[in-house]
Amino acid sequence: MAAAINTVWVIFAGTLVFFMEGGFALLEAGLVQAKNTLSIVMKVMADVTVGSLVFGIVGFAFLFGPSSNRWIGLSDFFFHLSPGIVPHLPTPVVWFFEMAFAVAAVSIVSGAVSERMRFPAYLVYVVIGVSAYSISAHWVWSPDGWLHRLGMIDFAGSSVVHAFGGFSALAAAALVGPRAGRFGTKPVPFRPSNLPLAFVGTFILWFGWFGFNAGSTLSAFSPLIGSIALNTMVAAAAGGLSAMLLARVTSGNYDPTMAINGSLSGLVAITAGCASVVAWGAVAIGATAGLLVVVGVAAMERIRVDDPVGAAPVHALNGVFGTIAVGLLAVRGGFVYTGSLHLLGVQTLGTLSISLWGALVTGCALAVMRWLGVLRVSASDEQEGLDIRVHGHRAYHRDELAGGTRRVAWESRNRAEKTAPREG
Repeated sequence: MAAAINTVWVIFAGTLVFFMEGGFALLEAGLVQAKNTLSIVMKVMADVTVGSLVFGIVGFAFLFGPSSNRWIGLSDFFFHLSPGIVPHLPTPVVWFFEMAFAVAAVSIVSGAVSERMRFPAYLVYVVIGVSAYSISAHWVWSPDGWLHRLGMIDFAGSSVVHAFGGFSALAAAALVGPRAGRFGTKPVPFRPSNLPLAFVGTFILWFGWFGFNAGSTLSAFSPLIGSIALNTMVAAAAGGLSAMLLARVTSGNYDPTMAINGSLSGLVAITAGCASVVAWGAVAIGATAGLLVVVGVAAMERIRVDDPVGAAPVHALNGVFGTIAVGLLAVRGGFVYTGSLHLLGVQTLGTLSISLWGALVTGCALAVMRWLGVLRVSASDEQEGLDIRVHGHRAYHRDELAGGTRRVAWESRNRAEKTAPREG
């Protein structure tokens, strides 16, 4: 009975994490220009379709393969899933839950390169990204991993998922280059296509994050589930509020994009320590993350790196901060409670190693594609929009002149029929 309950709990949590892909799709679709809405959703679809298969073929083996060392797993390729990876769970259940995390990690990059990266090049990135993610996840989450042996705490992936994905996004955005016209003598803002849609995507991500964090207990009987959910909630709330207030001070407006990214930043930052800190610590982490993302977005503009959805400030900056914050605020081992710097040092080493790994692998892969001339779309495709030029459809169909004329004619005939005298 206990095994059945644990199985249902982890599968349920995994479906919440998987449902976050819908959040990524709506968030990014709402933040890009209307002419590129479908192209960004197609990239999220690529994350799911290509990413899940790659994780089954090589990713799970790199992460949890029993014949492993401190750097990489070396068995269980091609969906061969050895029993006993997690003693109280069937291995396919573990695979499903971890697959959703791998897909989420590469989905972070899709928004950063939106509106100008070629679709085939992005498919290649997904293959490389899932493989590289699985290797660095092994360092922390496999019992054999070198960071795990040092005692690094990254309960649900502030570094493993978010810093990796965020620094991959930063490298990708820098290499693919800014959108045409984005930076002149000063940055030129591009209007998001649908901010309410982006808010819906944010709430879906927030909803899925409870599975992301609480599900990482991998046990329905864990006494930590309630406190993890509480910490997740208040960190996100504090992040959204602090970002809104700082945006009001710096720009004069309660910026909706900062409200979105502030809440997401709070979620990213609390992910490492959601099981290790008390509620006030979660509020402090979330509030600080909200302030950092406002500063980070401004910094990205100053260095002229174009990130249409703010993926790097949200995930890279706050993935690192959230992991380091564990070394300060963890009840067991944190500097505030113990005065010891050991955990803080391990956390800093771990997050910097994973961040550098993500940036290096992504940067090298995209640099080769850029050198080959296959990374960025043509100027004409970018100007017209990738939806129609690459995917053959538009996300929003507005009435053309001919359509409007036909509708007016139809309405005129309808009125004439209603007012005409009836025979007999």
